[in-house]
Amino acid sequence: MAFATTREPLARIAMLSTYPPTQCGLATFTAALLKHLGQTDVVRVVDEGTSHPGAEVVAHLVNGSDGSALEAVHRLNRYDVVIVQHEYGIFGGPDGLDVVELVEALRVPTIIVFHTVLQDPTAGQRRILERLLAAADVAVTMTATARKRLIDSYGADPAVVRTIPHGAVDHGLRQVPPAEDARPLVLTWGLLGPGKGIEWAIDALPGLRDLNPRYLVLGKTHPRVFEREGEAYRDSLVRRARELGVEDLLELDDSYLPVPELADVVGGADVVLLPYDSRDQVTSGVLIEAVAAGRPVVSTGFPHAVELLTLGSGLVVPQRDPGALQVALRRVLSEPGLANAMAAQAARQAPELFWSAVAAGYRVIAESLSAEALTAVS
Repeated sequence: MAFATTREPLARIAMLSTYPPTQCGLATFTAALLKHLGQTDVVRVVDEGTSHPGAEVVAHLVNGSDGSALEAVHRLNRYDVVIVQHEYGIFGGPDGLDVVELVEALRVPTIIVFHTVLQDPTAGQRRILERLLAAADVAVTMTATARKRLIDSYGADPAVVRTIPHGAVDHGLRQVPPAEDARPLVLTWGLLGPGKGIEWAIDALPGLRDLNPRYLVLGKTHPRVFEREGEAYRDSLVRRARELGVEDLLELDDSYLPVPELADVVGGADVVLLPYDSRDQVTSGVLIEAVAAGRPVVSTGFPHAVELLTLGSGLVVPQRDPGALQVALRRVLSEPGLANAMAAQAARQAPELFWSAVAAGYRVIAESLSAEALTAVS
């Protein structure tokens, strides 16, 4: 006779983060992770009161509102585990200080995902991160570089710091065949603003004139940047291209594409270019998506790129060096066999970067914390 088996219910998880319809990298990250985690709700971080779109959004944390912070704590404490997505720019107060007291008021196991781990923080930024570390049951970083930095620079206990990659959509490594008369497509995408280094890529274009590339920069200006300075950065890029006589090689598209449409654009790219200025960036969702899509990458040497591309899926060059960008792009676009070899290595790395694998990592941690909490109570 067969006996029915029972399975322990999944831990009920809540996430504290920005969330769509907010357009930012953290919101996109949270939506993708939630989709694959299952049995997860969201307390959405916003700058002003609004409705709760979607059944998964159970409350709002309105920056600057003590009442909404109390409600957020009350809501979050109803769950088995809370995952906090931390980025300095999304919470209220100087450097997002307001999140600290909220996290310290939580009475359930807490996972804090550190999207930014600065090598040289201000005194205020350091205090925030150290207090969050003290409140976290588990700290998650997305790269080995960030994990080492938390331990070496912030005194984190190595036993509580885990590394789980950023996560990428699995599109089946599809490559969109180019038209016969198509120009080589160099693609940069993501929210636009100073620090993206697009100006250095534009400076590299005159030296690639013989290849007649189409350099597509896809993405809206970051909402925070737009609030401060409008389209000043985008306008400066247009002027730069005009002054260099390469406006015909550059296309600035301010679209914010749905995932399937973006996948088609990425699949059609001959090379993905990340010319970022930062030497401090430990996480890049665009970099993860490019490698997971099996596309060759040229990137400046920020820590995440050095770590991920070292196996051969991309070329790493110094920051703010148009000459080095030009040489690397020329190699990928014209050196026989190089782009195919890079794409093949990216395809080998892709499976561990897909959201299904990433969510499984978070689920294992959450279930373990929930079980430990139940054991402690019983």
